[in-house]
Amino acid sequence: MKKAVLYILLGLLVSAAIVVLGVTWSLQRATEPVVELRQQISTQVSAFVNPTPTIMPDPVTIVHELRPLARLETMQYSVEKVITAETGQGPFGFLFGDRLLLVAHGTVIAGVDLDRLGRDDIQVEPDGTVTVALPPAEVFIAALDNEQSYVYDRDIGLLRKGDVELESAARLAAEQEMLSAAVEDGILEQAQTNAENYLYRLLRSLGFADVTFTVQEETG
Repeated sequence: MKKAVLYILLGLLVSAAIVVLGVTWSLQRATEPVVELRQQISTQVSAFVNPTPTIMPDPVTIVHELRPLARLETMQYSVEKVITAETGQGPFGFLFGDRLLLVAHGTVIAGVDLDRLGRDDIQVEPDGTVTVALPPAEVFIAALDNEQSYVYDRDIGLLRKGDVELESAARLAAEQEMLSAAVEDGILEQAQTNAENYLYRLLRSLGFADVTFTVQEETG
């Protein structure tokens, strides 16, 4: 008798568990559309607040000039500069001001333009020595790395729209500052030395007994 009662109780418990699981499963199935709808709305709101820019380049490309180059690049600087650009500052800057902080990364490349070498700039002596009057080193490139450069902070006054030209001005200033920093640090001198070392090894490998370098005089 007791075993029969026990079996009945176990059967009731199993039935109750099945009913609970069924209800839970039904509730989950019932709430799935709501959860999916919430996820879709969240995704749409996120896309509206942070839209992905659409880039549509014009299919027409205009080439204005083709020019051969004979530049020997012999020195590269990787530079980082922090630029602050601002406008409308003063007692009412919190209303009409615009200020941004640009972290700029860029590259400065210098070398010697071998296209400026003339026949008279290379003198070969009977004993096999050669004298080369190299053009002075110059900066070929001073440009920002747009992938690594970014606006770290921007503060726009309550009654002002952001100045669309402010970031462009900051980037232009960053390029000039990077160029000045590289020149002050001796990039031109190092580029000249590297060019002479490279050409020395090249000319010696061609069989010249010795190589001497001078620097061409600057022409106005």
